[in-house]
Amino acid sequence: MIRVVLADDQLLVRAGLRALLDAQPDIEVAGEAGDGDEAARLVRRLRPDVVLMDIRMPVLDGLAATRRITEDEALGGVRVVMLTTFELDEYVFEAIRSGASGFLVKDTEPEELLRAVRAVVKGDALLSPGVTRRLIAEFAARSKRPAAPAGLERLTEREREVMALVGMGLSNEEIARRLVVSPLTAKTHVSRTMVKLGARDRAQLVVLAYESGLVRPGWLG
Repeated sequence: MIRVVLADDQLLVRAGLRALLDAQPDIEVAGEAGDGDEAARLVRRLRPDVVLMDIRMPVLDGLAATRRITEDEALGGVRVVMLTTFELDEYVFEAIRSGASGFLVKDTEPEELLRAVRAVVKGDALLSPGVTRRLIAEFAARSKRPAAPAGLERLTEREREVMALVGMGLSNEEIARRLVVSPLTAKTHVSRTMVKLGARDRAQLVVLAYESGLVRPGWLG
């Protein structure tokens, strides 16, 4: 059973999400929070699998709440998905850099939201389709470029190549076709790269690909 915490200051939004999620045989809503501070405390207590986190909330916004959660080593298994009203939310890239596994706009189709919840539990990042990849590139271009991530020098040439392809938004299957290897081999390369760099999931691997210069904004077209 996938356990979810809902964090949104609008009761009506939470009620709609709860109704959708609780109707699924493999998902349950473990708790709700109306602000970021309450959300962070609730997550520490309940240890859910997924948090659906609104960005704009009172007391503590969703970005700060996400940092509290992702910086807590005891909550390493919790995946945060940011909920935004607009696709061009200025905080989205920083949220992913802070450890969020992706984001969804609030008018996402119900089937897509359910797919997203199940996907992040498996370690996948919500960085597709192409419009989302271009959005990530835009935020990467705007953000201050930090130093290259620690551990980059330990990657093999093939792992660097795979990391760049992940940064461009390709799935394991697409990477496999590009490199003429099996999907399992592609998945293994991705997993090893994440371990070497200490990335929580594919979302952070995408951010690291930009920060390291393996992928540059504008390459996605």
